[in-house]
Amino acid sequence: MLSRSFLKAGHAPTLFSAFFYFDISFMVWVLLGPLGVAIARDFHLDPAQKGLMVAVPVLSGALLRLVAGVMVDRIGPRRTGAILQTIVLAGLGAAWMLGVHAFSQVLAVGVLLGVAGASFAVALPLASRWYPPEYQGLALGIAGAGNSGTALAALFAPALAKHFGWVNVLGLATLPLAVAFVTYLFLAKDAPEQPAPKRLAEYLEVLKTPDAWWLMLLYGVTFGGFVGLSSSLTIYFNSEYRLDPVIAGFFTAACVFAGSFIRPVGGALADRFGGVRTLRVVYALAAVGLAAASFPFPSPWIALAVLLFSMCALGAGNGAVFQLAPQRFRKEIGVMTGFIGMTGGVGGFYLASSLGLAKKLTGSYQLGFLGFAALALFALVALVGLGPRWRAAWPTLAGGDAVPVRV
Repeated sequence: MLSRSFLKAGHAPTLFSAFFYFDISFMVWVLLGPLGVAIARDFHLDPAQKGLMVAVPVLSGALLRLVAGVMVDRIGPRRTGAILQTIVLAGLGAAWMLGVHAFSQVLAVGVLLGVAGASFAVALPLASRWYPPEYQGLALGIAGAGNSGTALAALFAPALAKHFGWVNVLGLATLPLAVAFVTYLFLAKDAPEQPAPKRLAEYLEVLKTPDAWWLMLLYGVTFGGFVGLSSSLTIYFNSEYRLDPVIAGFFTAACVFAGSFIRPVGGALADRFGGVRTLRVVYALAAVGLAAASFPFPSPWIALAVLLFSMCALGAGNGAVFQLAPQRFRKEIGVMTGFIGMTGGVGGFYLASSLGLAKKLTGSYQLGFLGFAALALFALVALVGLGPRWRAAWPTLAGGDAVPVRV
């Protein structure tokens, strides 16, 4: 997959630093999910409050991605990433030293963690601008595999909380963040080709293009499903199958690893067969998997298998969407990454909060899963309609459904 021509085409140290920064930032972004069982016990939270708790960082990150995207286009991705990492390090250190004593303060920490989630709008343009169009899917798939950081949180946070307390986990998280920050400062470089800064009003011009809205919707389903489940599954396995939080974290980590590391595969498949063809398969599989996950199973292992399947489909879709985006909006990739990432986060907020609300109102997560499966079906139907027009307008890449710089 990593051909010699690919390795020569871009800047490998920047690609690695983008992945590492993204990975550790994502670990921090979803930290409240793996810590959710311990936090809920301390503050006596109901299912809806637990859903809100894990959804707030996702929504905060979604909105801040737009801000980060504009910053990337104005001051460059490297400098933007350094600013965001400094904020997260300082904020987590303050939360650890001062303590978290009420549910409202937990939500405030969630807003802070959203700054880490905004790393999406930095890491992807940082990598993208170094690579030519034929390698966008693979390069952004590698950088975007930093989604796997959510698995690190699920693997380690519950066990650390059990031994040291969940507030201390916030302080411990600053250690890998500091390593990632130093690595980033030494290895990351902005690409020579940087778009000229625009007036703020010009950034909204991209929203006049229907393709921007469709790409935002498509990513809202794939990434929204991925991050929504990443934030919620530790609580889900603990609540539905009475698994110990540490074991529930292991189950969640397995799902997240599967979805993260198939992301580059999704990008590479889109490079080869075309983004639309790949996404049609993705949405069909995701809809089937999410609908199946809505039903109770006699064993948590069966539930794990179904959710692994679903996360793989969603992860591949994340890579496929970003095979298309940089080619249609190469000059605006910073702000478009912000807009697309924002809708991805909004999708995750909807899924995480709707799962908690469904559990509170009905005693089951089923309506939350089915609602998101319906969104995947809607995306599939939309692609069936859009495919012929996109193939006619964007004939430049393999599969006949990728996008040129101008339509």
